[in-house]
Amino acid sequence: MTLQNRVGPTGQIVATPHRGLFTGNRGIIHAPRTKTLTRRWSSKAWLVCLLEFQNRRRDVWSGRHWSELFFLDEATALAAGHRPCFHCRRDDANAFRAAWQEGNGVTNIRASEMDAVLHRERIEGRAKRLHPLPSAIDRLPDDVMIEAAGRAYLVTCGKPLFWSWAGYSAANEPLSGAKMLTPPSTVRALRAGYCPVLHPSAHS
Repeated sequence: MTLQNRVGPTGQIVATPHRGLFTGNRGIIHAPRTKTLTRRWSSKAWLVCLLEFQNRRRDVWSGRHWSELFFLDEATALAAGHRPCFHCRRDDANAFRAAWQEGNGVTNIRASEMDAVLHRERIEGRAKRLHPLPSAIDRLPDDVMIEAAGRAYLVTCGKPLFWSWAGYSAANEPLSGAKMLTPPSTVRALRAGYCPVLHPSAHS
């Protein structure tokens, strides 16, 4: 049974066999008995976690601790509004916080305070919040994700790559009316130097 636990850059959660490079969670959002999705989030702490950590094994969506979600890569998770976990990815989480602070001009920010800002930036009502581009596509920092004509793209080296559940591919179509999927505060962290892990297809 393929569970509805794969997250795309627009924040949608679907059932697909593509597992991806990272797991994560938004709290408990499933019914353990039926293993069905019951909500889109139950916590403002939307995390990006390692698939493997300290040899721990979990049966996906079996308990009531948290609902395992899966992402193609870290850029996808950041676009959906997640951030690195301070438990299983402490070094990455500290690097993200440092870049987030530098990019957003703040100091000594707590994880809960970042979560509050990210929640305002990722949600509009019950839908994904889209943001105007702060500059031309070729001037965006690497690894920002955008949406145009209902399709998602990763911007890297000033050029867009088409996103899919399986990976990235060349984007040959002209993009017009693009909006930003990655929350603005995370975009500023990317500009300040945070480097998310990308799916290998982004480099080919």
